[in-house]
Order: sequence, then structure tokens, then C-alpha cells
Amino acid sequence: MVQVPYLNLLGIHHDRDRLLAAIASVIDSGWYILGKEVTAFESEFAAFCQAEYCISTGNGLDALRLMLLAGGICEGDEVIVSANTYIATILAITQIGAIPILVEPCWETLQIDCDRIVEKIGDRTKAILTVHLYGIPAPMDKLEAIARQYNLLLFDDCAQAHGAKIGDRPVGSWGDASAFSFFPTKNLGCLGDGGAVVTSNAQIAQNVKLLRNYGSGEKYYNQLAGWNSRLDEIQAAILRHRLPELEVKNRERKHLAKRYIENLHQNLPIYLLPYNANAVYHIFPILVEERDRLQQFLKESEIGTLIHYPIPSHQQECYRDRSWAKISLPITEKIAREELSLPLYPSLTKEQQDYVINRIKAFYQQR
Repeated sequence: MVQVPYLNLLGIHHDRDRLLAAIASVIDSGWYILGKEVTAFESEFAAFCQAEYCISTGNGLDALRLMLLAGGICEGDEVIVSANTYIATILAITQIGAIPILVEPCWETLQIDCDRIVEKIGDRTKAILTVHLYGIPAPMDKLEAIARQYNLLLFDDCAQAHGAKIGDRPVGSWGDASAFSFFPTKNLGCLGDGGAVVTSNAQIAQNVKLLRNYGSGEKYYNQLAGWNSRLDEIQAAILRHRLPELEVKNRERKHLAKRYIENLHQNLPIYLLPYNANAVYHIFPILVEERDRLQQFLKESEIGTLIHYPIPSHQQECYRDRSWAKISLPITEKIAREELSLPLYPSLTKEQQDYVINRIKAFYQQR
């Protein structure tokens, strides 16, 4: 029997010797925080995103939170945000005392529905925060037009979308600022936690730079009441090593996604998103009514899957007493009930992918 783990992180370490050399170089430098590796990575990743500035942080949630703070979002401000997302997007808003105003996705992309945004804009609305969930780009061109019309800030959560594009522009080059995660599972991942804010707004960049370092631009002088959230030198060195490979790895992900779509569009009761050449397929989601039974069948076939995400943010226990969470979001809730993520990563072989496809077909044939 073929075995197919949901994710094989060991499969990306084909260059182990070079990674160890990069780590050894940092050790030998004697400088481990905010050194030359961080500076170089920030410059290289900003260029990759076609942005002016990159300010690295300790993780993706910190990147989101510091981005909002740097943009001037304050307690009581409302932030329009994608309802179909991982809870980190919402946590970043609530942790600074702001109020998330959740907007349903559209079925065609499972990304925020622009047609539903305007009705949510009120006197306290200060920003839109969209998410490129699954590595599928949100419609930033339409969102920019709405933000300009209503004088709102526009932010995006790019944690799953390194290298994704809208037209010929990558995520990170749109809106006022973008937040990235470099968690090990990401398309561009390090060997621990890491994140970054990317922007072409000099004031936001300067504010994030202060906020990540205790609010200090000069040792012992604190302009802001900041945080401690800094990407360390070893993780920066690893990211510098992996960044040049990102576009090749993303092309492999696209190829695998296209094969899934072509082979599963065969009279099966599965909802598949259409192929998107600008997506980078961090996650490959399918929607199925018999999600739990299919997942168990695949598990018995030694195929790993995950559910992203079984409980929507507004139904999480931590928000049960929040008035903004006491709403019905039928599309988001249906996605949570039916979403199943199939294995998709650059080291996945054709034999493994064919096995996944054939076992899914077998599940429906036997039923």
C-alpha cells in the first residue's frame, strides 16, 4: 500500500548540508539578533514582493498585530475582515481592542466577497483586512478601489500566499501593508517561528520597526510602548537560502493542484475551486458533504488529510461573549463543515497523488 502523509517536511531538506552551513555561519558570527542576515533577508524579501520595506517579526500573528498598530488602528475601531480564515487574523484585531466585522466569502474563490463589504462600512470603520486563504489571491484590485472610495486602510494577511499574484503584481505590493508568516509549513518556511510586515508606506514601516523592538529605535530610548518580536539571525539565514527556490516550488504546487482538479472533476459530488494560475496552493481544499466519512476512509488507506478549519472564528469559545460574534454566517459555517485538505507539497510524487485520486474515486464508487 502506498503511504501518503498530509505533509512531509523532511522532504524539503534535500539541501541539508547548505542549511547547516548557513546556521554555522551565524554561530561563527557571534551576532544572533537583528544582524546582517536579518537586514539582508528583509531587503531581498521586499524586492521579491515588489515593495519598499520588509520588517521581520517573531511570528505571523505578531506581524498582523504590529501591522494594524503601525497603521493607527486603535481600541474601538472597526476592521472589516474575511470571515473564512484561520483565527490568527481575528486575534490580531481583538488583541489590540479593535472590533472585527466579519464578511462572508464568495463561492467562486472562497475569498472575501467584495459585494458584501460596502454594507458593513460604518462610522467606526477604519480598515479592511483580507486574507489570501489557501494561497488563492483575494481581489486586491477591487478592494483597493473600495478602500480609496471610503478612505479606509487596506491590509492583507499573506501567511499562506508567498508569491501569489493579482495580475502581474505579487501579494505584498498592494494596499497599505501586508503580513506574512514563515512557519515551517508555509510555502516559504523557516525552522521555527517567523513573520514579516511588507509595505511601501515609510511611516508604517518605521512604526513596525519600533514596535517589534520594545518601541525603541535607539537602545534605552523608547518612542513607543512596543513589543519584543524579532526574527532571529538563524531563521533569517534559512529564509535567505530558501527564497530563491520559492518560485520553482510554487510551480510544483500549481502542477499538483491542476492534476487534482483535472482528475477529480469527473461526476463526483465534490466542490473544487477552478484552477487559478496566480494561486500558490499552500492548501488544496475540497468541499464534501460526507467530509468525515471520506477523511476516515482515506485514513484507513494511509492517506493523511487535514481540516482547515473545523470551527469558524465567530463560533470559538474565546469569543462566545462578544457581541460581534453573535451572528449567522451560513457560507463560512458550511465551509467549516465540509472542507477537507488533500496532500499537496513539492515532494509529493505522481504515484502518491494518483493513489489519493484513485482512493477518493473508490470511496464514491463503493457508495
